Amino acid sequence: MIKTETGTVISTKMQKTVVVSVVRKFRHAVYQKVITRHRKFKAHNERTDIKEGDVVLIRESRPYSKETHYEVVEKVIEKK
Repeated sequence: MIKTETGTVISTKMQKTVVVSVVRKFRHAVYQKVITRHRKFKAHNERTDIKEGDVVLIRESRPYSKETHYEVVEKVIEKK
């Protein structure tokens, strides 16, 4: 089963890699408070039209480097 995540691009400074921030919200089991957790993924990107602030869909793939294990599938929402 291949994992897919949706997140916001926060860095495009590398040549073919983007950093994507994925936000996860869940309710605490005891206190019932909504908790927000962030996780950053490095994703391989062959496309040149992706900018910081765009919302993209990434999926798990073969390791492209030591930390890059995801690839950009499509741009969901474009930053205006």
